[in-house]
Amino acid sequence: MGSNADNRRDAAVVLLSGGLDSMVSAALARERGFALHALTIDYGQRHRVEIEAARNIAAMLGCTRHIVLPLDLTVFGGSALTDDIEVPTGGVGEEIPVTYVPARNIVFLSLTLACAEAVGARDIFIGVNALDYSGYPDCRPEFIAAFEEMARLGTKAGVEGRAIAINAPLQHMSKAEIAAEAHRLGLDTGLSWSCYAPGPTGRACGVCDSCRLRQKGFAEAGLEDGITYERHPD
Repeated sequence: MGSNADNRRDAAVVLLSGGLDSMVSAALARERGFALHALTIDYGQRHRVEIEAARNIAAMLGCTRHIVLPLDLTVFGGSALTDDIEVPTGGVGEEIPVTYVPARNIVFLSLTLACAEAVGARDIFIGVNALDYSGYPDCRPEFIAAFEEMARLGTKAGVEGRAIAINAPLQHMSKAEIAAEAHRLGLDTGLSWSCYAPGPTGRACGVCDSCRLRQKGFAEAGLEDGITYERHPD
């Protein structure tokens, strides 16, 4: 996707979940010279620790502003992250998993777009990737491209020729490459949170899809993760 970083202090809105991918995506935006406005959606997710992780990451990156926006998706349910549905721990399968939150990235990007237009930012950064992920349809390149076109057609900024770019710098990276990028950027990965089902001690469970993918990425990159786990996959 495109970029508007010619003015080195241009603003960008980063969608900051508190996870590793969103942290790396935001750090890449900072590296490119953007002044960061971070948006975190508090959607009632069961892994509440990621909200605090997002706050810590925003502070670490020196964000100009960090908005934590409440949006209670538990009233809809339909996902293991927002409903009384058990988080699977048996390994990543081929089907879209129950941890998929209905239309989440459509909703979240719409809010991020509104924030970007309001603050005059012409770039949005989101940490989706389409290689080592859990099968979510709203992480695919064609979705990001379609949303960017929708944003051009449906906003005042787009109609007036100031289209807002949707940057997905991790789109074609594996989890190992993302881990390596975090290391290159000098990020403290222990500030981030990826687990869907924290254990009784507050540690990451180590066996949900997200933990499995994260551990696999760091192992393949030959790097040490900054968080500790309750257990490791067999």
